[in-house]
Amino acid sequence: MESNAVLLESKSSPINLLNEMHQLRLLGHLCDVTVSVEYQGVRAEFVAHKAVLAATSKFFKEVFLNEKGMDGPRTNVFLNEVQVADFASFLEFVYTAKVEVEEDRVQRMLEIAEKLKCLDLSETCFQLKKQMLESVLLELQNFSESQNSEEESAAQPSVLLESKAAAVAGAEQADCPLDPPDSPADRPSSGVSPEVPATKSKEKM
Repeated sequence: MESNAVLLESKSSPINLLNEMHQLRLLGHLCDVTVSVEYQGVRAEFVAHKAVLAATSKFFKEVFLNEKGMDGPRTNVFLNEVQVADFASFLEFVYTAKVEVEEDRVQRMLEIAEKLKCLDLSETCFQLKKQMLESVLLELQNFSESQNSEEESAAQPSVLLESKAAAVAGAEQADCPLDPPDSPADRPSSGVSPEVPATKSKEKM
């Protein structure tokens, strides 16, 4: 009787493999390629493993598969127009799947990823640039909203002052009519005011 097949899968194996290859590269063990990088007179050499570079970069894969013979114990690859710091970051990314760079270097990392045909690094740079753009847009939106709220709060006191002034003016007009009752216009033609108290007439009598 045949037994059912089961899957043995390690979640940590890929990470452990990358870490081990990274340590081998840092120590210079089993490295079979030297990459010489030169940019504006600045030159540096990096040792690495063909298998790792070929697996992560189509550029290196084409170079290694098309080489006719090895010129010594290690293959030498020359790269021009690539900055030393950028290639160092590229190597760290392909060996560890992560690298920390300054924001203004993200575009350069994208360019080196396209130059070396490293799809994983290209996608990572695109996602990061998208997040940075969304963050900037969000900051601009919050700034414009705060400006609008400040303008509205500045406009509201003036409106309140205008309404208060109108209310005070209306109250003054109500309390102080245009023609006071003592004015000659309100008095009868006979010259006797109807509002004269009765006590005054009695005193005259």
